[in-house]
Amino acid sequence: MNLIEEIIAKAKANKQRIVLPEGTERRTLEAADKLLNDEVADIILIGNPEEIKKLSDEMNLTNLDKAIIIDPKNHAKHQVYAELLFELRKKKGMTLEQASQLAENPLYLACLMIKNGDADGEIAGAQNTTGDVLRPALQIIKTAPGVSVVSGAFIMFTKTPQYGKEGILLFADCAVMPNPTAEELASIAIASAQTARDIIGVQPRVAMLSFSTKGSAQHEMVDKVTKATALAKEMAPDLSIDGELQADAAIVPSVGATKAPGSEVAGKANVLVFPTLESGNIAYKLVQRMGNAEAVGPILQGMAAPVNDLSRGCSVEDIYKMVAIAANQAIGMKRNK
Repeated sequence: MNLIEEIIAKAKANKQRIVLPEGTERRTLEAADKLLNDEVADIILIGNPEEIKKLSDEMNLTNLDKAIIIDPKNHAKHQVYAELLFELRKKKGMTLEQASQLAENPLYLACLMIKNGDADGEIAGAQNTTGDVLRPALQIIKTAPGVSVVSGAFIMFTKTPQYGKEGILLFADCAVMPNPTAEELASIAIASAQTARDIIGVQPRVAMLSFSTKGSAQHEMVDKVTKATALAKEMAPDLSIDGELQADAAIVPSVGATKAPGSEVAGKANVLVFPTLESGNIAYKLVQRMGNAEAVGPILQGMAAPVNDLSRGCSVEDIYKMVAIAANQAIGMKRNK
């Protein structure tokens, strides 16, 4: 059984309620149909029920009657959600009338359902931008306790089994924070370790990457990584983390032993935390394209509940996998409470 099969099996064994706010989008509906057929998760679709029924018939989908379908403009809990949003945002100047209108927006409604305990996670982005997906999530669900920043990780399925878990590594942040501070980088490292535990099922060994290893170069960018490593160790003393490390020192045992002797991470890292978004994004795309690796993500980290953002060019299979991943995140978050 490969990792994706393991993730799906864990989701099936402990079904979570995953809300899909883009409930009239064709790829989303096809993925929902497959997820329901395979019993991977309990699916909540947000959208006009008549339109969903029409699309379902056109596409010959046979399982959507098993989904919960919420009409954003006409459902029993509209007032409950409007009042919840008002309470959350009234200090920011939001009126009850504004909250009532926003509660009809599927992206806001999905987050309000999670906040109210009516859903366990959300997948969106097939039709909406990352900013549109994240905005209501940050306003309503917010970040997890002790976490200051949201970041995006990719699970990298490489062709090099000598690295990570039989070639599987986690790269972060590759999607959200352009130039994190040392404090934010420490938070990203801790969130990435949790993702590795919950999704990949490994004991994380986190490498804080730089162009320097243990003082081989002097620069303020190296200082940031060194400070972030120290902060992460203070925040999570049981976490296996080290830095600053160059990429080869992080994953190649012989190089790690030479450049960072005595390190419990060097040469054995399975989580790579990049110092900036540009380095992380470039690295994952190069490994994906030139190394013929599969990149699954971005998995959004640091939220108080799973909210994952899709590429607008995503496939049905991408949505299917991300629902299973969100379910595993929800299971892990409940276990860790």
